[in-house]
Amino acid sequence: MARVQLIIPDADREQFVLQARREGMTFSAWLRAAAHERLRANRRSFGFENMEALEDFIAYCDSLPGPEREPDWEEHLTVLNESKTRGLPDV
Repeated sequence: MARVQLIIPDADREQFVLQARREGMTFSAWLRAAAHERLRANRRSFGFENMEALEDFIAYCDSLPGPEREPDWEEHLTVLNESKTRGLPDV
């Protein structure tokens, strides 16, 4: 097993250690769990494993029912602007 040395501010270390204890973990175990969670999050947000997976996703999206026509761009902008100003006082 490898040993890693970290340089972190004392205040951060104190907060991290307290949180690790709250979660019933050692500081070392807490840091490893945080690192693993970061890896999992990046894998989830990275996207598709390969081109075939991307193509399958696009084919699936194409099979979903949707609107018969795309909205007019000006109509779309009007809806966006109305949404932004809804609830604001008249000036």
